[in-house]
Amino acid sequence: MNNTGAKNDDLTVIAVDLDGTLTLTDTLHEAAICLLRDTPARVLMLPLWLIKGKAVLKARLTQQVKLDVTTLPYNAQVIEWLGKERAAGKKIVLCTATDIRIAAAVSEHLGLFDEVIASDGSINMTGNSKQVALDGMFGQRAWDYAGNSHADLAVWSGARQAIVVNASTSVEQAAAKVAPVTKIFPSQSITFLHWRRMLRVHQWIKNLLLFVPLIAAHQLGNIHSLLTLFFAFVAFSLCASAVYIANDLIDLESDRKHPRKCNRPFAAASIPIKVGAALAPLLLVVSLALGWVVGTAFFTWLLVYFLATCAYSLWLKRFVLVDCLTLAALYTLRIIAGAAAVTIGLSFWLLAMSVFFFLSLAFVKRYAELRVQAQVGNSYAHGRGYAVSDAPLLQALGVTAGYAAVLVLALYLHSEAVVTLYQQPELIWAAVPLMLFWVSWVWMKAHRGEMHDDPIVFAINDSASLVVAGLSAVAFILATTGLGVGS
Repeated sequence: MNNTGAKNDDLTVIAVDLDGTLTLTDTLHEAAICLLRDTPARVLMLPLWLIKGKAVLKARLTQQVKLDVTTLPYNAQVIEWLGKERAAGKKIVLCTATDIRIAAAVSEHLGLFDEVIASDGSINMTGNSKQVALDGMFGQRAWDYAGNSHADLAVWSGARQAIVVNASTSVEQAAAKVAPVTKIFPSQSITFLHWRRMLRVHQWIKNLLLFVPLIAAHQLGNIHSLLTLFFAFVAFSLCASAVYIANDLIDLESDRKHPRKCNRPFAAASIPIKVGAALAPLLLVVSLALGWVVGTAFFTWLLVYFLATCAYSLWLKRFVLVDCLTLAALYTLRIIAGAAAVTIGLSFWLLAMSVFFFLSLAFVKRYAELRVQAQVGNSYAHGRGYAVSDAPLLQALGVTAGYAAVLVLALYLHSEAVVTLYQQPELIWAAVPLMLFWVSWVWMKAHRGEMHDDPIVFAINDSASLVVAGLSAVAFILATTGLGVGS
């Protein structure tokens, strides 16, 4: 090995970090998420492993999980550049603090590296340890190093040249002080769009179902109830966002294999896993605090909703049909929680219609996902219990459930409650054919492959759906006010 630096012009070695450099994510965090998904109880072992050192933590964690390195969000620009450098005769070395098992799997998958230097259960290959290892293998200042964090400053200080990847401005400036920076791969900034997509703000519209009991009871003029439901809406929305974040973290591998979900912030590594892991519990705490302020009855249903969504994310979504029934129940829970917030009784008719209607939408969601899987040539939906061949049956079940909801509405028009609440209940009949059309329309669009994964998102962006909603609202308003025919 050359330790004098006299042959720097003949340098052929480029050492590359893995986490945050070669990939846009942190494989330690990825492995922890896999552990939470597969064996949640073992997460309690993480602090005990950490007490023995980071190298031990990484080794034990890697032994417990099987991280699919083929789905990791790699830095395409870095990989392309490394490919060109290797073709030009450079020796490419993967030098990472990641455990050797994951590092070796990444090396085998990419086929780019001549050597792999990584943590081995006893040595945590980071900072000075990484520099010493590179010096021992190639000589002092006989190698370039590509990294991304403050921890890499100790490595750059011993490198001939620094390649800065996906780093903050402060890291770039600090790197320039310890080694000549020859190449910079700019970092990805977290935009407002990324935050909005992470929180799934567009999904908050579902929480307007909290207002349904107030509307059905014709008490929209009750300002106190409206204010109470506003806080309930915020509480449910924050809770839902916390669950969405947790669900996206658990579904990382499945989402990365999906044609559209692969663009979600965590799947694409637009937002780091650690941000989601910290934000989800914070949102939940704020949500539960607001729920407690609204009232104990509402708080109880909010807690039931949270536990049910957790059960869905961790377990129930893997079971055929059970997942769709759970989704329908979660929609209906919003209506029940809204009634509890303002102490309004719920009718059998509203609950029955809600269950059938939302069950149909749940089947639409699964059917649309299976259509997408079929288009990309998959036989099964990853992380779900469905085969692509199940799509026709889901379609039949979903259409049946949708029409059952319409039937409940039609039967409701003959109940005594209608005469009490509406001056001209016969006008509500206009909503029956409108609802029949909409259920048929949604399934027609799904059959043609034109349905968004979430039918609610589809509806708020579909002109026909908006027209149906508007006309239905008019029918109910006229029936309530008595301004229709014969008034």
